[in-house]
Amino acid sequence: MAMQPIEPQDQARNVSKEQLYDDLRQLSSTVEELMQATADDSRENVSRVREQAEQRLAAVKSRLSEKGEYVREQALEKFDCADNYVHENPWASVGLAAGAGVVLGLLLGRR
Repeated sequence: MAMQPIEPQDQARNVSKEQLYDDLRQLSSTVEELMQATADDSRENVSRVREQAEQRLAAVKSRLSEKGEYVREQALEKFDCADNYVHENPWASVGLAAGAGVVLGLLLGRR
């Protein structure tokens, strides 16, 4: 079984790192506005900013959840590919692990 690249299949999986950073920056600025608004203790201002913060927080949570699910699915698929490879090629896997162990041992032995 050949390893296939995993491609995003829907819009939810296309959430970019930059988009998440932008969401977190917006959330941070909204929380700062909320803190400044509470210093004034103007009830209308506080409730407006609080509502904005809640909306942005919900959006960020949703995007992070979607990205986390996508990463989890990718990890499981890669684990399955590796597991299949080891079962189909046990001696090659043993040789690869032994080689990696030797290299790691040499690197650690230098200290």
